[in-house]
Formats: sequence, C-alpha cells, structure tokens
Amino acid sequence: MESVEMLDTAMEPQDRTLLIVDDDRPFLQRLARAMETRGFMVTTAETVADGLASVEGSAPAYAVVDMRLGDGNGLDVISALKRRRPEARGIILTGYGNIATAVNAVKIGAVDYLAKPADADDICAALNAQGDYKPQLPENPMSADRVRWEHILRVYELCGRNVSETARRLSMHRRTLQRILAKRAPR
Repeated sequence: MESVEMLDTAMEPQDRTLLIVDDDRPFLQRLARAMETRGFMVTTAETVADGLASVEGSAPAYAVVDMRLGDGNGLDVISALKRRRPEARGIILTGYGNIATAVNAVKIGAVDYLAKPADADDICAALNAQGDYKPQLPENPMSADRVRWEHILRVYELCGRNVSETARRLSMHRRTLQRILAKRAPR
C-alpha cells in the first residue's frame, strides 16, 4: 500500500489548480474546503456559464463537475476544459448515474464518473489516479430498490411534480406511481 501512495505523489503534477462546479452550495463549500486541505488551489462555480468562464479565463489542471446544473449540463464544462487544456483531469459527479451518461462523460474526456454522495477522499483518489487505476467498490452501494426510487423521483421532478405526466413517461399506472411516491425512500 505504501508503494502505491509513494507512486501517486511522485507522479502528481506541480499545478494543483482545481475547478469545482456544483449548484448545491453547501456541498460545494464543504468539498472546496476539503480539497484545499489536500493541497489543491480551488476555484468554485455554481453554474455551467460560470464554469465555462473560469475555464476560459485560466484552465485548471483538475475539475470536479456536477452532471446536472440549473443552467445546463456539466459535460459542457469538461468538454471546454479538454479543448483548452487536453492534459487536464476532470471527473463528473452525479446523483442520477446511468451507463449512457457515464460512457458519454468518458468519451468527452472525463477520467472518472462518481455517484453522489462521493467523499473528498474518493474524489482526490480519482483525480490523482494514474494508469490502470480502478476505484474500489463502495462498502454500502445503493440497493436496486433505492436506485429505482431515485430514478422515479428524478423523472417526477423533471416533469414538474406532475404525477400523470411522470406515470406516462415511466410507462406505469398513475395509482402505482402515487403509491410509490407516498412511501418512504428504500435504503
């Protein structure tokens, strides 16, 4: 284990600039403080527009970007970063992970795709990963029922909390959806 840690620190570039883009302000502030304690020089943004402006002003060596932001898609920030600074290492964070968006994130240049809630140690490990690094499996991954519930809730929110529209888009009966929404979230 010690040889892996020594290898990681030996390969780290001198430029430790990090851009964090997330519209969840408390999470953004906590993550920024945590990454500063790990030696990064952090810049934060809460929107895609602010993230793009930050990349254009001074492209960082690292980026941690939320997938879904109020004014657009975080993949736009990663894409702009890779155009401006091809060697930059960016990761995508999301609460709504699926295979298609993970593949798309990697195709545009993200080095990893982490599901929220991700802690600062996981993010730091992903940013500093070299070669054929593979993240460890989480000790307590979400259950299939929880993933299903999160997906239903996301579609419900995207449909403006309209039960009928959500049920139509999910191809389920409206009463079934109402029963699911009335229950507590599974663990």
